[in-house]
Amino acid sequence: MSDPNPEERARPQYGEYATPEEQRARIKQPVHVEPIVPAPAAGPAIPMGPQSALTAPADDPKADSSRRWHPVDRVVTFALLAYGLVNVVTAIPQLVDYAAYTETVFTLLGVDAKLTDPSAGKPWGLAAAIVMALGWLATALVTWWNLRRGRVSWWIPLVGGIVFTLITGTLMLIPLMSDPAVWSSLVGSMP
Repeated sequence: MSDPNPEERARPQYGEYATPEEQRARIKQPVHVEPIVPAPAAGPAIPMGPQSALTAPADDPKADSSRRWHPVDRVVTFALLAYGLVNVVTAIPQLVDYAAYTETVFTLLGVDAKLTDPSAGKPWGLAAAIVMALGWLATALVTWWNLRRGRVSWWIPLVGGIVFTLITGTLMLIPLMSDPAVWSSLVGSMP
């Protein structure tokens, strides 16, 4: 089956006339392929390197399967944020009225005590209200930033609520613990 006139025959481009031995020899040889460099685009440049066509940009939330959308996480996250907002909105009036706050605390503790100077606690109550409001706002912003990247975020409102509630409680206890009349009432009520 040889061709009588080999000069008229087209030269093969893709090895279709190669023998199996020639094909095996070609497969064993490394093939150098030039990387395709895309034309500059209007967006940020993506560095070209090994496997750069297979990797996605770091800001792409669809790039990593571990950073995909979690519906249960979002529901729990928004529920915790809503619960925190309700707590902040209802606590701010109580924190600003420091005299009523101390009456409630003393009633809950079962202590018959009065503040020496009830107006001295008002700045502490105002500071605690501001910290609580700004803490909820910071927690919501960090949570939103984390959700935008497709990460699990339910723990952020939980930790934010614990941290800012402890800070607020500490601010509210400072005037109580520095009042000598409260200390004498607390010590006198112990068995």
